[in-house]
Formats: sequence, structure tokens, C-alpha cells
Amino acid sequence: MPAQPSRNSPADGLRADARHNRARILQAARAAYAAHGIDVPVTTIARRAGVGVATLYRRFPTRDALVAEAFTEQFQACAAVLDEALADPDPWRGFRSLVEKVCAMQARDRGFTAAFLARFPGLLDPGGERERAEEKLALLVRRAQEAGVLRPDFDASDVVLVLLANNGLAGADLDVGSSHPGAGVGPKGWAVRPLKRYASWV
Repeated sequence: MPAQPSRNSPADGLRADARHNRARILQAARAAYAAHGIDVPVTTIARRAGVGVATLYRRFPTRDALVAEAFTEQFQACAAVLDEALADPDPWRGFRSLVEKVCAMQARDRGFTAAFLARFPGLLDPGGERERAEEKLALLVRRAQEAGVLRPDFDASDVVLVLLANNGLAGADLDVGSSHPGAGVGPKGWAVRPLKRYASWV
């Protein structure tokens, strides 16, 4: 008869020290990605976490796996924002709120953009989540177009262009006294500027 796991064993099968190392690695990765983007070397993350590179790879066999885990909360937040936008009875307000909220996430975390835009294809598609998100986004766009508030030539993939435009502003060091056109404008304002060109009523 096979040995039964101890009732005191953790559900994930990891020892306390292994769980602690995993948590430290994720904390270090999130801080590094937020400050410098997702191109931070794995060796830097391991050093910040106070573990060896071999330990990091035991917990996260690939860099993609580490990035995916580090951004799990953000992806879940995006899914919630998308659902909220679809639930809004006003098609334009729902569409605009989605873009504004995602752009605000960009402003807070420099690594989020690359992850959100699926630079690592597996990030957004565990269990078909990415496909469902794309279908919901297409529905959100179609609702706004049918209401006559979004240009008929706008495609759901154009949201990527809006995010890239916003990312350029979010990544700049802007202040109120700057001559940059985005100076003194918060994340919502950054998002609205590239978004307005797609509104049918502008």
C-alpha cells in the first residue's frame, strides 16, 4: 500500500523552505519587472531574492514560467476589468473604461505591457483564457460600433496600438513643468488622447 502523505504536508507538496524561496523569487521578480520591464536577467532576480540561479530554475524551469506567475494577479485584474466593461450598459463608457484601466496598470508597472501584449504566447492562454479574452474584447468593440460611438474600421487588434501609444507616455519621465505633450496628464488622460481618434463622434 503506498505511503499516504502526512496530514501536515502542504497542499503544493513543497517544504516550508522551498515555499519561502518561491515567494522571495516572485517578490523579487515583480519588483524588478515593475521597475525595469521583463528583460531583467534571471541572475539579477535570483540575486535580489537571495537564492542561487539553480534554486530559481527548480521553482520556475523557464523564464516564461516566471514571467507568467509574476503577472498572474495583473492578468486576473484585466479579466475582471473586461467583464466589468461588458456589463456596463453604455457601450462607449464600457470600452473606454477598459482602455483607461489597463493603461493605468501600464503606468504602475513597466513590465506589464510586454506581458499583456503576449510577448510570451503562453502567458495569457492557460486553459484557453486568452481566446476567451479575445472574444470578449471583440464583443466589446462590436457593441460600441453598433451603438455608433466607435469607428466601423476599428478592429479589436487596434487596442494593441492604443496600449503601445500609451506605453510610450507611461514610460517617459513626465512632470507638470515638462514640455512633453503628456506632461501633467494622468494615466487616464494618456489613454484618452490616442483613443479619441477612434471615436466616431470626434
